[in-house]
Amino acid sequence: MSSQETPSLSLTDKDKRGNVPSLDDRVRSLKISPSDRIDNQRSGGWFPWILSFSLAVACVWLSYRDNRIMASLGFSRPNLESEGPSALKQPNNAGASETGNSLGSKQDASAKSGASTNQSIAAVQGTGSENSSKPLITNPIALESRGYVIAKHQVLVSPQVSGRIMSLNIEEGRRVTKGDVLAEVERTEYGADVEQMRGILMRNKAELSELETGARPQEIAGATADLQEQEEIVSQLESQYQRLKEALKSNSVSLTEFEQSQSSLYSTRKRIDKLRQSLDMMKEGPRKERIAMARAAVIQSEANWTKSQWRLENCTLRAPISGTILKKNAEEGNLVNPVAFSGSTSVCDIADLSDLEIDLNIQERDVSKVFVNQQCEVRSEAYPKRVYKGTVSRLMPIADRAKGAVPVRVAVQVPEEEQGAYLKPEMSAIVVFFSAPAP
Repeated sequence: MSSQETPSLSLTDKDKRGNVPSLDDRVRSLKISPSDRIDNQRSGGWFPWILSFSLAVACVWLSYRDNRIMASLGFSRPNLESEGPSALKQPNNAGASETGNSLGSKQDASAKSGASTNQSIAAVQGTGSENSSKPLITNPIALESRGYVIAKHQVLVSPQVSGRIMSLNIEEGRRVTKGDVLAEVERTEYGADVEQMRGILMRNKAELSELETGARPQEIAGATADLQEQEEIVSQLESQYQRLKEALKSNSVSLTEFEQSQSSLYSTRKRIDKLRQSLDMMKEGPRKERIAMARAAVIQSEANWTKSQWRLENCTLRAPISGTILKKNAEEGNLVNPVAFSGSTSVCDIADLSDLEIDLNIQERDVSKVFVNQQCEVRSEAYPKRVYKGTVSRLMPIADRAKGAVPVRVAVQVPEEEQGAYLKPEMSAIVVFFSAPAP
């Protein structure tokens, strides 16, 4: 029977038999049995120990996470001794010289430790590699800002002609060289236009050559013979006209015959004048205005022919620059129309990932700390252990009134073997600006 179930006994209490219990019996009834102790320990004895162990594990985990974050960002915990010497003062009495010497030595050691800590924080590591123990730049940090990676040269590749895409050689991530074939547009219509314009050009050139060359000698000789023939006819008609005129006085011929002879003589003389003028024009050559018109027609035909050839050549879509394909916006069999694209959409996007920049917005209060050719350290948030060299390339000539900041571009040096691997366009990056000017 446990202590909770045992009732307290008084001196006058009696048992069931009517006997009064002794003092020893009453003391033994107040003792706690071992089973009751075990039950009490199981019910609430381990709770304080479990709570203490949980708190200890939580403190260790928080400390480990803090150290890991500091190490991933490239910082180390500052030495507490580096802040101590600034608050120490030398004693005024001469009897404490030894104490002053010992304090001075501690200050020197603390200053060296603090300087080494600042150097390790401000050091720029090797370009595109893991953090190295040899710092390249030990200048103090002037500013730290967050921005985004952009390509300095990014081109939206759009077709120059409309038509159906017959073949497509575009894949995201593929590196291309300037002039590589990216797509082929149907060529039938544009090939026919080239042949049509070539025929018109040939005809106009022939007409111009005819005008510039002039009449042939045979043509001039034929016109001369026609003129001489008409002159012989005129002489006969004049003789006949004189005879009929004399006969008309004696009424030997009728008036009708005389008028017919007079009309024939008159028309033949006019024909001779016309032939003589034609021969002179033939010898002189065509008019200058006709030659100029023929030359203009040739120029127009050449322009149309060149334009048709340009359209035919643009049926083959080539890479305008050397770089990497970032985005694919069309598929084989699609109909493309340059008017519909209007420069906002393209078949693909190509960027030169060897020439990258970081686009940052520096607050106006910190712009004075940034200058052109300033050395920087660039780390992407995706790969914080990879450090790249950077240089401030330019400060934009206009500020952003809404943000109260000035856009700044930082050029990044990326090794050829790492192009597109760790620094990608539109990724976020942390840029550390160093105060000293670039050497």
